[in-house]
Amino acid sequence: MRVMRIIPYGAAGGVTGSCFLVDLKKSKILVDCGIFQGFSANLPANRVPAGISVEKLDAIVLTHAHLDHCGRLPLFVKAGYAKKIYATQATIEVAKLILLDSGHLQESDAARENRRRARALRKPVDPLYTTEDVKRVFPLFSPVEYETEFEAAPGIKAKFVEAGHLLGSSSIEISANDAGVRKKILFSGDLGPSGMPILRDAKKNEDNFDAVFIESTYGDRDHRDLQATLNEFHDLLSRAVEKRGKVLIPTFAVGRAQQLLYYLGEFFDQGKLPKIPVYLDSPMAIEASMLYRKHSELYDDEAQSYEKNRKLAVALAGVKLCRTGEESRALNDIEGPCIILAGAGMCNGGRILHHLKNNLWKPETTVLICGFQAEGSLGRMLAEGRRRVRIYGEDIGVRAKIYTLGGFSAHAGQTDLLRWLAPLVEKKAKRPRVVIVHGEQRQRETLAQKIRTRFGVRAALPHLGEAVLL
Repeated sequence: MRVMRIIPYGAAGGVTGSCFLVDLKKSKILVDCGIFQGFSANLPANRVPAGISVEKLDAIVLTHAHLDHCGRLPLFVKAGYAKKIYATQATIEVAKLILLDSGHLQESDAARENRRRARALRKPVDPLYTTEDVKRVFPLFSPVEYETEFEAAPGIKAKFVEAGHLLGSSSIEISANDAGVRKKILFSGDLGPSGMPILRDAKKNEDNFDAVFIESTYGDRDHRDLQATLNEFHDLLSRAVEKRGKVLIPTFAVGRAQQLLYYLGEFFDQGKLPKIPVYLDSPMAIEASMLYRKHSELYDDEAQSYEKNRKLAVALAGVKLCRTGEESRALNDIEGPCIILAGAGMCNGGRILHHLKNNLWKPETTVLICGFQAEGSLGRMLAEGRRRVRIYGEDIGVRAKIYTLGGFSAHAGQTDLLRWLAPLVEKKAKRPRVVIVHGEQRQRETLAQKIRTRFGVRAALPHLGEAVLL
């Protein structure tokens, strides 16, 4: 008899759009409700999936606040969803920030497109959702502490445990009881690498589960050694100082911006880098940095010590915060050397596009790409060496030096993924079913082969809409 179906409506054969329907006979919840990224925001996939009845959903449970895990929430609420959205307190605060920014970008992008359409006498388009749509999500948020089991729906209990990926991020343990039959499932969410600054490492879980859903963003490789990456980061910044050029860093506003500021603070504090101007050109990154300071109880021991003795605050006292559009535009007129951190991290929107448009064609410019770039994103094109790109309808030649620093990733590499999985499958009388999600197909297949070789476990690689039966 079928007890449970788990159906991926995102992050299956791709990295973005995380959304999993946990379907019991009497209860239904979603784990994550993320948007698809990398191409047009108005992709057909960015909607309420036909296989999900909003009225029959009992709850939504979020692993963390990145847009590819929470960005479809306004669409579900527009469609009539009115029940609880469970997450950690920090995830809720960060999600509000990210969703408001997304709603604003949706409105801005639609307005820009409609100006073009008006000149061409074409029918206007609507934004995917608006900031008002976003605000209707907020009353549904319900905070839950880490390591606290709660009833998400009749017959479904859940618990958040540390994932080490982002402020407030979690893996989710689910215990389901349907007609006396019990199943226990673990969703990894996005896992952070061991030793990432500021946040605690992901919890190593040794419990018994019937199924484990594991992410695979970097399932085919490990990141470069962190110290080697830091050395290269320092060397590239030193060269840019000598060239008196601008350093543009497309920055994920939550997580990556704070990580890079942490390292810059160390360079300045230790005298490894002259205190050149640093501009944080992202209202969202500024607000996120304040949230990080607010939730210092989630820091690892090293970061808590640094926070306690105020070394980081002193080292970064000169960082210039650009909140307004006028302050951002003024950066066009300044001369290097300087460092500009601006969103979005994949160069698929935000203020970084203006800086790239104004500086990519200058040979003294350095662009540092410090995170995953989804297929189809401008960041991916630059990382792959495109010599000409299109920004806001204009062809821009690329003469800037483009560098990719993979060691800064907030995602676990292959070795850390296997290390996280090991206690869940080794020395178990009954091994869980392993399901690989949240990765492009090559990454999933490579990780599946590693899991089979090391643990003797054959992992499932479901496609969008393909049910995993328990």
